[in-house]
Amino acid sequence: MATSDYHALQLQFQRRLSKGLQALASYTWAHSIDDASTDFGFGASPPALDVNPETDRSSSDFDVRHAFNGAVTYNIPSPFAHGFGKAVLGDWAVDTIVTARSATPVNVLVSSSANLSFGGSLALRPDVIPGVPLYIDDSTVAGGRRFNPAALTPGPTNRQGTLPRNAFRGFRISQVDLAIRRQFELSERMRLQFRTEFFNILNHPNFADPGNFQGNILSNALFGQSTQMLASGLSNPGGGSGGFNPLYQIGGPRSIQLALKLQF
Repeated sequence: MATSDYHALQLQFQRRLSKGLQALASYTWAHSIDDASTDFGFGASPPALDVNPETDRSSSDFDVRHAFNGAVTYNIPSPFAHGFGKAVLGDWAVDTIVTARSATPVNVLVSSSANLSFGGSLALRPDVIPGVPLYIDDSTVAGGRRFNPAALTPGPTNRQGTLPRNAFRGFRISQVDLAIRRQFELSERMRLQFRTEFFNILNHPNFADPGNFQGNILSNALFGQSTQMLASGLSNPGGGSGGFNPLYQIGGPRSIQLALKLQF
């Protein structure tokens, strides 16, 4: 039976609407620990394999140590009280959302050749080579960093490797979204709102975590490298079931959307 623990410090700041400005910000410092983050696995270990479930107790797959979210709305005051200036510069507003979080864990596995009673193989972690760094700074790959295959070696097929579960970390996320809107009062009960929305307005690159399962970590040229943007990594190809289309996910390139809304 799996067990889990979650400890966190959670802070929140809220400014209620005053003089056209309202804001909400939250920060979480947390650590999630378990020995199984999902109910999906590669199957129970046969008696011939020395796989102790306690060696899997580590940071959860979804462990995020630091997370910050903020939102600000500001109704821009018009410098003109009447006339043409009021008609052009009145009723404008700005909305901003800021998202930032630390990297999530990546569990590196090697496909073992140990046969199970129902066929197939058991996924085992590799052994760590002492004294060799786990990461390599590399400006030629996405995010400027990759896992070091020279630090790992496949261990015996009858035990779990010395590399701890979820020992690696992927990439941090940061994104700023901005919306500029103008409201037109058509009547007492009807209004028209025009919006221009900028997603990832700073065009900050956010990369998906490197793939965690490699058939042979020493021979795969893409081992430990991110091969796609975060928005694509959170979605199935084409935005099918299991995730939103990459256009609507966090972590994509800068995009702009225009919207016109009639309220009555």
